[in-house]
Amino acid sequence: MADKQKIGWIGLGKMGVPMSQNLVKKGYGLTVYNRTKDKTKALAEMGAKVADSPKAAASGVDVVISMISDDPVLEAISLGPNGAFEGAKSGTIFIDMSTVSPDSSALVAEAAEKKGIKYLRAPVSGSTVLATAGNLTIFASGPKDAYDACTDILGSMGQKTFHVGTGEEARYLKLVMNMMVGLTSAMAAEALTFGEKGGMNWEQMIDIVNASVAASPLLGYKAQMLKSRNYAPAFSAAQMAKDFDIMLDAGRAKNVPLPMTALVRQFLGAMKAKGKGELDFFSLVTLSEELAGIKA
Repeated sequence: MADKQKIGWIGLGKMGVPMSQNLVKKGYGLTVYNRTKDKTKALAEMGAKVADSPKAAASGVDVVISMISDDPVLEAISLGPNGAFEGAKSGTIFIDMSTVSPDSSALVAEAAEKKGIKYLRAPVSGSTVLATAGNLTIFASGPKDAYDACTDILGSMGQKTFHVGTGEEARYLKLVMNMMVGLTSAMAAEALTFGEKGGMNWEQMIDIVNASVAASPLLGYKAQMLKSRNYAPAFSAAQMAKDFDIMLDAGRAKNVPLPMTALVRQFLGAMKAKGKGELDFFSLVTLSEELAGIKA
């Protein structure tokens, strides 16, 4: 354990807790920070130290990892007063594993370079279940030597890890994946509603789709949720709407037309307006049914 890097962890939400717990289980010494201190209790009981600011979490460690909600929080915990960059020494590796915009990430990259901090963008693909099992897919961009120095750390949280570039490539790749996942939910909602209106048995239709050429790992993963109509969120419609906003902003900046993404964002907005924003994003099918006059 003596030769393992010391880690400062910032952000203990639904994903941050199981990911950081896996590092403790692998023998890493953690200092953790979360805005709501109550959420640090489980990590403290496992032996982690609790810091009272991002600056304190980043002081005296080799690697700082953040898993937070959005652009403003990333900038606050890294660049703001009492932020991690005030506490981190030159040569520290900063890994942000959140889903944030390429523009916000680039601001952090610029500040990191000035401070002599090595910055890895390392968003993840996978649910809280996969996070708990340490089976996430992690794709990182940033300095290759920093990535190489952290392969064991990343491997403690993910089953598959990739280095995809030296800049913001990982940010775009995460958005690529969430774009495809979000569009799939809308496609499935429309198609299943069409079949339901045509008289298909709901559960049988889902089973047959998942045995056909249209099957996918995502549809297979969501099959039981759809069949049971239990839309407890693995990833909420509101969270997906936030990510779609990032995609659309990035698309405008790069002059990439995203018409399907824009349309699905409107449906996600309708879900939020109807009070369904905290349901899983695959609950989009309930809106499609409602528009078709189906009372499920």
